[in-house]
Amino acid sequence: MKPLKQVLRPERLRQVPEQFSWVDQALVQRYFIDRCDVRAAALYLFLITVSDAQGLSYYGESTLATRLHLSTGELVTARAQLIQIELIAYQAPLYQVLALPGTAPGMPPREPTSVRRLNDGPVSLAQLLDQWRHRRA
Repeated sequence: MKPLKQVLRPERLRQVPEQFSWVDQALVQRYFIDRCDVRAAALYLFLITVSDAQGLSYYGESTLATRLHLSTGELVTARAQLIQIELIAYQAPLYQVLALPGTAPGMPPREPTSVRRLNDGPVSLAQLLDQWRHRRA
């Protein structure tokens, strides 16, 4: 029997905030998140949270590294990964969070290259962290 979906805390129901920020479900549904290590995912989350309606943010490298608890090298690597999978564009000091490939008007959908899937299903944060730990070992 399928569980009944109901709001657990109606007094805390999410509303669209006055400032502009969101996470596109295609990030998970099209396996883009599977292609990010934990540092790149943290950088992406930070950038989508602080970017304006055009996806633009001017956070500096040292501020981002400090806020995300990353070394400068880790930040550079995370940024390069997000650029490579077309989630962001960067021209110092400006970041732009991009529409996910295949989601902008007029863009044909395409399967990302080198997609890694776990059991061809959704991937939990715990699984992503476990993958990251194994890669670091």
